[in-house]
Amino acid sequence: MKPIRPVYIAAQAITPFIGKGNPNFIDKNHPDFGKRENPSLEDHTVAVVRKLLQDYDIDPTLIQRGYIGNFAGELFSNQAHLGAMVARADPRLSGIGFGRTEAACASGGVGIVAGLDALQAGLDVVLALGAEVQTTVRAREGADYLARAAHYESERGLDDFTFPAILARRAKAYKEAHGLTDRDLAHFSVKAYANANRNPLAHMHAVKMTLEQAATVSDSNPEFLSNPELKPHLRVSDCSQVTDGAAAIILATAEGLAKLGRPVSECVEVRSYGFATNPLGQVADLLRLDTAAAAASEALGDAGIGPNDVDVAEVHDCFTIAELMMYEAVGWAEPGKGAELIHSGRTSLEGDLPVNTGGGLIGFGHPVGATGVKQAAEIFRQMKGLCGDYQIQREPRTGLTMNMGGDDRTVVSLVLGNAS
Repeated sequence: MKPIRPVYIAAQAITPFIGKGNPNFIDKNHPDFGKRENPSLEDHTVAVVRKLLQDYDIDPTLIQRGYIGNFAGELFSNQAHLGAMVARADPRLSGIGFGRTEAACASGGVGIVAGLDALQAGLDVVLALGAEVQTTVRAREGADYLARAAHYESERGLDDFTFPAILARRAKAYKEAHGLTDRDLAHFSVKAYANANRNPLAHMHAVKMTLEQAATVSDSNPEFLSNPELKPHLRVSDCSQVTDGAAAIILATAEGLAKLGRPVSECVEVRSYGFATNPLGQVADLLRLDTAAAAASEALGDAGIGPNDVDVAEVHDCFTIAELMMYEAVGWAEPGKGAELIHSGRTSLEGDLPVNTGGGLIGFGHPVGATGVKQAAEIFRQMKGLCGDYQIQREPRTGLTMNMGGDDRTVVSLVLGNAS
């Protein structure tokens, strides 16, 4: 979809992403354990909205509509009805319509699409945010909650850790078809952690990962699945992080920018967007992300560009195999050749196609409902030179996001252009 009315990202905010392994996360080894608690879902939601309003001096009464992406608030936090939760961030938000969008890991992306559609319908200023807290229960219980992103009836029995097993199934098929190795996948982990080490907002900011660590099974990097056929095809280093956090953006038309007092030169244009879904539990080809390919094709085609016109990208690396297959779905690599792209260095911070510059889901973290919004915010930050130690050296003109829900069942893709 190409917006009929031009639309811009006028502002962005991201809370620190935290979870196990982050020095700010309070667990039994933290010096403040028993004295204070980690931020709640409400805390993250309220904090990101307040940060957005404060950082950009935005009058909340100018916001006409809002959407919050969230997958499982009623499970992890005993809290649904999250649209009304947003209004708790500032009394001046009272009376504005806010709603929740849910599409598993693409919840945030779908919230952005809802905002874009609202602007095409005649509104001028929309708030899109995403928030998730997932660290409130033990790993196996959390895995059961997250299995609801799959077809629960038919896929839950695949493994105690259903979703890792689903992507391990793809990794197994890809290895058998194309000769992929665990060491190939380890390069994706190393890139993610290295980028996160340069990003103070990242969940894994303080955790190092070497190629040998990622490529080797060990006590700290085990193969943890119980399904014997899939167990050898996934280890901890291949996985995105169980993370708490939130992200938010303001979407506005040209008229909305005038109301906000934001010059176009300080914004990023949404040039087009793709949105695709396919049936749960009915993956046609384990070797291809068909839904991602459809969303990317729509977004790139409607923007009038090709895959190689992209200067910076945020793609959904819920597991290492997902990032590799995203390369092929977008069209940066031919089928079976995705690993060659990372080996070439092109997708590193120093390459000509930097991907997941802040660490992606593996390094930056994956608070499920926030991820799609964080991806858009990260492209904004790169285009406006706000990324500090992980800022890419050349000015990006065109960015792409790929936000995937479930096993490639819902995908939202944005093409963003630097408006300066």
